[in-house]
Amino acid sequence: MSELTYKRILLKLSGEAFMGDSAGGIDGNTVLRLAEEVKQLCDIGVQVGLVIGGGNILRGSEVASDVMNRVTSDHMGMLATVINALAMQDSLESLGQDVRVMSALQINQVCESFKRRRAVRHFEKGRVVIFAAGTGNPFFTTDSAASLRGIEVEAELLIKATKVDGIYSEDPVKNPDATLYSRISFDEAIDQRLNVMDATALVLCRDHKLPLRVVNIFDKGAIKRLVMGDDIGTLVE
Repeated sequence: MSELTYKRILLKLSGEAFMGDSAGGIDGNTVLRLAEEVKQLCDIGVQVGLVIGGGNILRGSEVASDVMNRVTSDHMGMLATVINALAMQDSLESLGQDVRVMSALQINQVCESFKRRRAVRHFEKGRVVIFAAGTGNPFFTTDSAASLRGIEVEAELLIKATKVDGIYSEDPVKNPDATLYSRISFDEAIDQRLNVMDATALVLCRDHKLPLRVVNIFDKGAIKRLVMGDDIGTLVE
């Protein structure tokens, strides 16, 4: 434990990370590989909270239309995150890791309802806690949910794991000459509209002094190296 730079983290994963090479849905082998990364953190004493998006199944903002209310479609998106949370729970348990899913919506047949004090107690017992169903409210993204839960459980770091190595000045896929930032302020990220997270999530982190790291989830072992002190990805503070 003395070697760890961060002892309690909140890890935000996109739902798209669960797809593997498929066009949508859940690829079991991909989820298991991600679970192995989380298990490595637990094995060295890190307390891990997870928020997982639902974009591999459904995005509420994309389903909303003239014939479907945005509130309804956002609730559908929240349920998609519960599906992903259950998939991750199963994969972690197959590796011998104790885990709990806590939902912002009451779905007591399949997971616990979110209670902050109970979540902290799970951390103290060495359990991974997966926070599902976003904030439980429409119009808020899972990025905002990750910021909110990270603040509530007093995480020392919010990590957004993406498919790129950090925050770039432009989309590195469209512009190979885009600049990779090693460090940037929350105000700069908001003002430059770098799209690392939505503005609400960034403001929450800024106002409550929760630092954010953006790293590549496909760089095997990167998050473990990060919590042990390596300067990886982009730091936003």
